[in-house]
Amino acid sequence: MRDLLPAETPLWRHAEGLVHTVSAAYGYQEIRTPAFEPTQLFVRSVGQETDIVHKEMYSLEDQGGKHLTLKPELTAPVVRAYIENHIDREAPLARLYYLDRLFRQERPQKGRLRQFHQFGAEALGSPHPEQDVEIIALAYDLCARFQPHGLTVHLNTIGTPASRGAYLQQLRAALTPFAHQLVGLDRQRLERNPLRLFDSKAPETRALMEQHAPSLADYLSPEDIRHHDQVRAGLQALDIPFEDAPRLVRGLDYYTRTIFEITAPQLGAQDALCGGGRYDGLVQQLGGPDIPATGFAAGIERLLLAAGDGLRAQIASPSLDVAVVVLAEAARFPAMKAASDLRAAGFSVILETLRRSARAQLREANRAAARVAVIFGEEELAHQACSVKPMAGGKQTEVPLAGLVEHVQGLPRS
Repeated sequence: MRDLLPAETPLWRHAEGLVHTVSAAYGYQEIRTPAFEPTQLFVRSVGQETDIVHKEMYSLEDQGGKHLTLKPELTAPVVRAYIENHIDREAPLARLYYLDRLFRQERPQKGRLRQFHQFGAEALGSPHPEQDVEIIALAYDLCARFQPHGLTVHLNTIGTPASRGAYLQQLRAALTPFAHQLVGLDRQRLERNPLRLFDSKAPETRALMEQHAPSLADYLSPEDIRHHDQVRAGLQALDIPFEDAPRLVRGLDYYTRTIFEITAPQLGAQDALCGGGRYDGLVQQLGGPDIPATGFAAGIERLLLAAGDGLRAQIASPSLDVAVVVLAEAARFPAMKAASDLRAAGFSVILETLRRSARAQLREANRAAARVAVIFGEEELAHQACSVKPMAGGKQTEVPLAGLVEHVQGLPRS
């Protein structure tokens, strides 16, 4: 976990603004969910055999004996809110987006933190491939706004639970003779959900899958194939670059049919920026109606890492309009009132509270890149006035306090 310091927060505000702007352009509305949820929500949705549930969640028992977990992902909380608040009754299609901080006890690596930030979107209500295309287009558009190079969509279909049944039997049969070569959680996955082995980080498991795993594409239904072909056609129509990735699986159990990742080569081996897919059974699995859905999530830290310095260079430093310089003890409160009036008129203002010398205060005004210094000294106070000094050069002018706001308003901005 890390702090975001004042030098970084303008970049983050810019990133957050991109999320809000692009999501709104696609007609998505923001949703915010609590910091923690019942632990069972993630066990039921994400899956008991996933890395998230098995070893990454921050869970606790509260004083009432309830088991709670800091959010490790956002789809399940959004679906829970969708069900509890009967959002399906408001419109047949709900387009929702979010921007939030999440928590996973992951192994430290570049761009991955234990408290991290994600944005994403969920579309609940449409079973059709064009909704998958819209979600991928939104994800791609948002990632592209961060200006990483070489963005590519990796696309696959994992079919439905019904069409995967025969495949999982064949996959388990093909790998069982090599079970002794699997380590740790992978041995349990072979018995409970062998599809998760495609998502393993263990080199031994990856090698076994490459050599012995049958192709899922051979077991898909005609409906699965038709849906996938239409997703591909939609991406081609939008000129979104994609590659077929027949061994791609997402690390969560709720996905059906379309799954995808967006990668950027400058991140190296861990090049995924964003991922998502369709999860038609999750709403019903969590106690809601039978509502199809699709969505994605992206990590802001990794996107900023991929963006490099190019994005940062386009963001202007926060500007300051006025630095109020106080040189007389009796002027402290009149100076505070002047600062308050200027702020009420829409100006950003800093006020001296350290009682430093005139030289030190003007040096601070320069450091803060103030446009104007407003000076309160003994002479100005005697005249019920102040002196206004443009910091970029120009004549220092004595201005009556009653006309200060109007005078500053009339000064050039640049």
